[in-house]
Amino acid sequence: MIVRQAANVLEIMEFFAQTKKPATLAEIADHFGWPRSSTFNLLATLSEKGYLYEPRPRAGFYPTPRWLAMARMISEVEPLPPWTHQLIADLSAETGETASIVAPAGVMAVFIDVVESQAAIRYFATIGHRVPIHATASGRALLLQYSQEERDSVYRKIEFKQYGPSTPISIEAVETELRNSIARGYCQSFADYSRDLAGAAIPLPIGDRRLSVVVAGPEFRIGPKVGEVAALIARTVDRLRPKASA
Repeated sequence: MIVRQAANVLEIMEFFAQTKKPATLAEIADHFGWPRSSTFNLLATLSEKGYLYEPRPRAGFYPTPRWLAMARMISEVEPLPPWTHQLIADLSAETGETASIVAPAGVMAVFIDVVESQAAIRYFATIGHRVPIHATASGRALLLQYSQEERDSVYRKIEFKQYGPSTPISIEAVETELRNSIARGYCQSFADYSRDLAGAAIPLPIGDRRLSVVVAGPEFRIGPKVGEVAALIARTVDRLRPKASA
């Protein structure tokens, strides 16, 4: 379920992040296909709350630094350790693929830090990207950190769908894949959720936080060496993780 008014606010911020310039009411309304009246009300509300301003007369709206200040205060509460970004930066540089840190969000897994591949054909992922927790390597690496009772609770909320030919579409299929992941030492996905995409992931618990680290890319490129990629992930974690965080 999506609350439309809340989604509209977030879409406006994503719009400014992409365009990187002020926009008029008409430009915003036309971009989203929104009525001018409701667009005006939304922009006026954000302006009154101090989140939008007009840098120059009649030149359009743009976010104020208040967004950045709020984001900093929020991120300072539970920041990722600096070594985790170095981890995915090193993995992306060495593999040429997209590397990410992933966290649980109900029945989904959400990307909380990403270093994207520079290749023309690559896994396009950004911070905030969400994938089904049961149908992806990154998500299953999170489920491995759950107790059976916790997993059962998640399973009851999942709508099992056939995203791809190898998608696990039952609780037993997911549990079987988790057992196989433990046996092989890493989680893998071959177009389980995204077509033509393969990836390797391992759990990355930090304190009481359940995280995973994943390297993913086109199946034709990463598929044949997914085991090697998984081994590289494990070695890089061992090299960078402070001993006190283990």
